[in-house]
Amino acid sequence: MRLSSLQIDVIQHAVSELAGKDATVRLFGSRTDDNARGGDIDLLVEIPHSVENPAWLSARISGRISHGLGGQKVDVILLAPNLERFPIHDIAEEEGVML
Repeated sequence: MRLSSLQIDVIQHAVSELAGKDATVRLFGSRTDDNARGGDIDLLVEIPHSVENPAWLSARISGRISHGLGGQKVDVILLAPNLERFPIHDIAEEEGVML
């Protein structure tokens, strides 16, 4: 996994603050491969309750993390009981690393 402990702290703090303390976050994509280089940070945020305005929440989480990491590109997908599930959610759950 190509994230520092500081980066993980920034991610966890932003998710907890914006999505709730009961939300969990997984890193998936190229950042899980220690041999790869570069790449954005792909995150799956799982929320155990319904989410109003998911696009807004996803953008806020992404922006907060990006700002905290000096402008690093961050992609956030949400998984909540009221949101449609797509194949990307399965990939993120299967290949992702819990932070």
